[in-house]
Amino acid sequence: MLSEKLKNYNIILASKSPRRQRFFKEMDIDFSIQLKETEEKYPDTLHGVQITDYLAELKAAAFEDLADNDLLITSDTIVWQDGKAIEKPKDAVDAFRMLKLFSGSMHSVITSVTFTGKYFQKTINDTTKVWFNELTDEEINYYIKTYQPFDKAGSYGIQEWLGHVGVCKIEGSFFNVMGLPTHLVYKTLLNIAKK
Repeated sequence: MLSEKLKNYNIILASKSPRRQRFFKEMDIDFSIQLKETEEKYPDTLHGVQITDYLAELKAAAFEDLADNDLLITSDTIVWQDGKAIEKPKDAVDAFRMLKLFSGSMHSVITSVTFTGKYFQKTINDTTKVWFNELTDEEINYYIKTYQPFDKAGSYGIQEWLGHVGVCKIEGSFFNVMGLPTHLVYKTLLNIAKK
């Protein structure tokens, strides 16, 4: 359905995330992947959704020569807990520290998606609250060793083993926790297609 509605656009997904790429395929979107390295730094004054909005737009700024029919899609996801952004872990020790923080508590997962054409830009965002059961050190270490979650914000994939055994409640979009608020992306693309 979306492929037909967006047939006049050349959709460019600027994300190396296999999960986001899979979502786009499953949503029936014809797209190509283009990547440009961006240093993901943001001002210390930003909080929560301001960070992901800023980074999604920063990633779009790396693409300077869009054609008239290009539609560039960039995004960023962070985990937010106790007033702090928790990004991807540096190593297994960092991953353990993050998951220990989440044990028995709630955190938010925030994703922003920026849609950039030659003459317009629109950024959307979504926040999902996630509650974890108490996790033992053994469970955390098993997950890190078995699943190597080093490419994921907050050191976990909700669709993996730890999500099955550790997540006791979520409020909001499940797919947003995986890195893309698919329902909002769909709605935004439909609106763009109508213009």
